[in-house]
Amino acid sequence: MLRTTDPFRDLDRLTSQLLGGGAPGTTNRPAVMPMDAWRQGDRFVVEFDLPGASSESIDIDVERNVLTVRAERVAGNGDWQRLASERTHGQFSRQLVLGDNLDLERIEAGYDNGVLRLVIPVAEKAKPRKIQIAGGAPAVEHEAIEA
Repeated sequence: MLRTTDPFRDLDRLTSQLLGGGAPGTTNRPAVMPMDAWRQGDRFVVEFDLPGASSESIDIDVERNVLTVRAERVAGNGDWQRLASERTHGQFSRQLVLGDNLDLERIEAGYDNGVLRLVIPVAEKAKPRKIQIAGGAPAVEHEAIEA
């Protein structure tokens, strides 16, 4: 049998129940999902930790320049009795405001080992480009200005 004896863990659990509402291990509001983000060449990469969430429960939406990721981790099914509950179950949600310099039409998503990875390319219009200089200055006609 599993037994916990950490009084601070029990205090944290009680505080979570009082402030967050709900039974141990559940939440009434979306929980935070840890995230890392970085730029790698001409693309941005964002990774979210979603251990225990099935890929079918993950929903990714983009509206205007707001990216929303939702997922759900469900408590086990079947005939069992909970002995300890420290992991959060329920809905998880995170929103990111993306800049105009990203190509939101070509976002790629993958999910492996509990990590959701989004790759967002930089838009062509935002990439640095060289301006060619034409040979010789263009002719400019001067007009007389009368006072």
